[in-house]
Amino acid sequence: MPAQHKLSAAKVKNAKPGKYSDGAGLWLHKREDGGAQWVLRVTVHGRRREMGLGALSDVSLKEARDTAERWRAVVREGKDPIKERERLRRNAMRDDHTLSSVAVEAFEAKKAELKGDGKAGRWFTPLELHVLPKIGKVPVEDIDQRDIKNTLAPIWHTKSDTARKALNRLSITLRHAAAMGLDVDVQATEKAKALLGKSRHEARNIPALLWQEVPSFYESLSDGTVTHLALRLLILTALRSKPIRFCRLDEIEGDVWTVPAENMKSQKGYEQEFRVPLSKEALAVIEQARPLARDGYLFPSVRRGVLSDATMSALMKRRGMDARPHGFRSSFRTWCAEATSTPENIAEVALAHVTGTKVARAYRRTDFLDQRRVLMAHWADHVTGENTSEVIRFA
Repeated sequence: MPAQHKLSAAKVKNAKPGKYSDGAGLWLHKREDGGAQWVLRVTVHGRRREMGLGALSDVSLKEARDTAERWRAVVREGKDPIKERERLRRNAMRDDHTLSSVAVEAFEAKKAELKGDGKAGRWFTPLELHVLPKIGKVPVEDIDQRDIKNTLAPIWHTKSDTARKALNRLSITLRHAAAMGLDVDVQATEKAKALLGKSRHEARNIPALLWQEVPSFYESLSDGTVTHLALRLLILTALRSKPIRFCRLDEIEGDVWTVPAENMKSQKGYEQEFRVPLSKEALAVIEQARPLARDGYLFPSVRRGVLSDATMSALMKRRGMDARPHGFRSSFRTWCAEATSTPENIAEVALAHVTGTKVARAYRRTDFLDQRRVLMAHWADHVTGENTSEVIRFA
């Protein structure tokens, strides 16, 4: 056995630039720039190997000796200490990169593309509720199609939209893991989809009132409360509930309400601010609601913040109605088709739907505000019962 422990703490401290042996393959290399490094030299399978054990500033003589002895024991087992250390590092990294941790990283990277930086939780929630509680602690490199299939099977046929979103988020997470250099199967979600088969769930449209029935419902919203007034404005503008609930007085100028981009539906809908022409009836509703405004919001909640989406739905549910607030958009669109000669593109823009090809939209620089102003005035006449039968013609 070669002599060991040749160095002392004092010699290590005062040594000039050069290489100094402590014995049994442990060396101290002092550099001209003042830095110093511990190195262990071993021979494995006839090959000489050198592995760094750390800088002198971080590793003391005693620590270097203890570390060297641990790796010599690995050599005595016939293993390459450098490869073994790398294997242990990979395992440690693998344990750190659970599906949960990588999903969070993927979400952070995705935030810039999401509406409001994903604060509404709709991007991450399908994973958080239906995937991570079951397989979140599994190293992402171990995730395969069987894990995904078993996780989503309970909701595949009953909550198909949620399951589809969860599968999409999983696919993005696996691709993110691959970009991190992890050994993952990026096709696992597609394989899982094949194992799950076609969903038996049939999508149902949100129930809506017939356009002929809207006037009587509108008339019943007569008590002047925040909920009644919000529903009235929702019907008159044919908007989704979020722009209504988050409506601010400073967004309204004259007879035009400019809805901020963050309150409009993203992805398939508008990703920019949207101008809404306000009929005389809509302006009257806004004036009636103005004294109830709080913190700039036209429709505040009883406690704090703004009116909740559930509040408007609950009113209709309490009345025993199948229809829901979102359904009034369908009522409006059907009225456009059956009771007016409104061009399709104008009717679709009134609903803030994207129309035409990407190229066509690039060349079309109008939002048909003037035409929509006429259309929404006629809709208000219908809703208030002033015009319930005459077919409206557009030039």
